[in-house]
Amino acid sequence: MAKIVIIGAGFAGQTAALYLGDALGKNHQITVINKYDYFGFVPSWVWVGVGHMDPEKTHFPLAPVYKKLHIHFIHGLVTEIHPDEQYVVAKENDGQETRLEYDYLINATGPRLNFDATEGLGPAKGHTYSICTLDHTLQTREAYQKIKERLSKGEKLKIVIGTGHPGATCQGAAFEFLSNIHKDLSKRGLRRNAELTWLSNEPALGDFGVRGMQIKKGKKVLTSEEFIKSIFEENDIRWEVQKGVYQVDEKQIYWEDYDGKKGSTAYDFAMLIPQFLGVPIKYIDKEGNDVSSKIINKGGFILVDAIYGLEPKALAENPDAWPSVYQNPNYPNIFAAGIAFAPPGSISLPHVNPNGMSITAAPPRTGMVSGIIGRVVAKNIIDLVKRGRMSHHERMTEMVAACIASMGDSLWDGTAATMIMYPVVPDMRRYPNEQGRDQFVTHLEIGLGGAWMKRMIHHTFLWKFKGRVGWKIIPE
Repeated sequence: MAKIVIIGAGFAGQTAALYLGDALGKNHQITVINKYDYFGFVPSWVWVGVGHMDPEKTHFPLAPVYKKLHIHFIHGLVTEIHPDEQYVVAKENDGQETRLEYDYLINATGPRLNFDATEGLGPAKGHTYSICTLDHTLQTREAYQKIKERLSKGEKLKIVIGTGHPGATCQGAAFEFLSNIHKDLSKRGLRRNAELTWLSNEPALGDFGVRGMQIKKGKKVLTSEEFIKSIFEENDIRWEVQKGVYQVDEKQIYWEDYDGKKGSTAYDFAMLIPQFLGVPIKYIDKEGNDVSSKIINKGGFILVDAIYGLEPKALAENPDAWPSVYQNPNYPNIFAAGIAFAPPGSISLPHVNPNGMSITAAPPRTGMVSGIIGRVVAKNIIDLVKRGRMSHHERMTEMVAACIASMGDSLWDGTAATMIMYPVVPDMRRYPNEQGRDQFVTHLEIGLGGAWMKRMIHHTFLWKFKGRVGWKIIPE
């Protein structure tokens, strides 16, 4: 009987658990350990944050789902991994410490939200808000309601949305939140009193940490920079890119730009995405020594079958540098999925300003990408258990990803920006154009159809993650 432990139940961990439970649950021991006792559908927290959706519609308890799939669930945190002896130590929510042996281990913890890397950032110790967790989103909703009350009284206020660290990612989520604020304020007749600003570490507007997109419409070439710029200009949204935020106080967001110039952006309400790091876990060998260097990089992300240490130009020219099976080379029974794996570098072109600050958007590994990797890892573990070999692989240079950024949640007067890219990481070998992507598949569009698709995704993916009938036909 194989023993499989999954750490984390986000998009990657939950996807892996569904496939493993379905294939192996009755005859093998599968355990999921997660810091929350519920699954949260993060993309819909944008709507919760602006007060347009009840939080109860965005999450569900994990235990009943796992019971159907013969999966054991532990509500708690993994504090130690002992790769030589193949066991983890988990601290359960009630304070009890548990030791769990494993034959295969999947790290799908998601990120540690490193608000401390930017002085004054975050809802706990700082002055800004977040939509990265449900608790944070509820705090953001409350603060945003107060902003609307002030706007309704005629106050002129500045709202800033974007990234709060020079190396932050998840620009897409921040963009969607900004778009929903604009729509909400417009419908309430408050938009004229609010100055909206997009503040980002992107090298160009619409880069989103993926080196931007480019599509062909007839003979005309449209870039994501032009696409987002037209949306911002139409909706009177200011933008400031190439900015690395290093400090926030009660009134100003301080940054350095690409040229090394220091400046600040005034605000009354700000939602800024922090730096993501790997979740801290101790890695201990059988002699009690720290072996973290064999398993994680300096950021705490799991080392996998990637080629690390390449210069940006060499990485951009080598799609094979990206991992295909997400397996640790030193401990082959340890896998990583979603944000937990260490990428070989950034997708957007890195930049270090004259002051030595690296202002480089980290590669996004959330949502659809996380689900795909979770499936690949699970399928390979199923192969290993049943046949002793792996047969599934998919690099980010082979993945298609779609992002639908809503601008309001209404199915009648809402809209959404639909962005599809293939592949996620450019592959200049297969697509020797400026973007390294298939310009037939890669697509940019805005309209009401996207709003309907966004709502459909909310319902269908919650159905899938609950493991309900037909869940496997819903793609990751």
